[in-house]
Amino acid sequence: MHLHVGGGHYELTVKDHFDAAHALPGYDGPCQYLHGHTWEVEATIAGQHLDEVGMLYDFKDVKRDLHGVLENFDHRCLNDVPPFDEINPTAEHLARVVFYELEKTFPAHISLVEVAVWESPAAKVVYRP
Repeated sequence: MHLHVGGGHYELTVKDHFDAAHALPGYDGPCQYLHGHTWEVEATIAGQHLDEVGMLYDFKDVKRDLHGVLENFDHRCLNDVPPFDEINPTAEHLARVVFYELEKTFPAHISLVEVAVWESPAAKVVYRP
């Protein structure tokens, strides 16, 4: 049973992280060389219908799904991991790739709103389709 909330919607955000290195060929600066980050990734989902417990989608399920996507990058050189073996592993590209991989994991009543990637505590990029 799903409970409708009368026109509004709920948004839920979870955060995870992974450690990985990358290099940005073509970049005019030190980031063209191999270096590493602890990447923080936030995923925000939305929907209008709550389950019988009163939840949009269980936090633990979103965390599991996000972790499943990110573990493909953890402790790797991103330049060696598809599709980054063909495109530069910028934070922008990473946010888009994570978005579309994560979106595949949700049921129809859940919309993935955005994926945010923090390359450092002071630098974030957000991808929304």
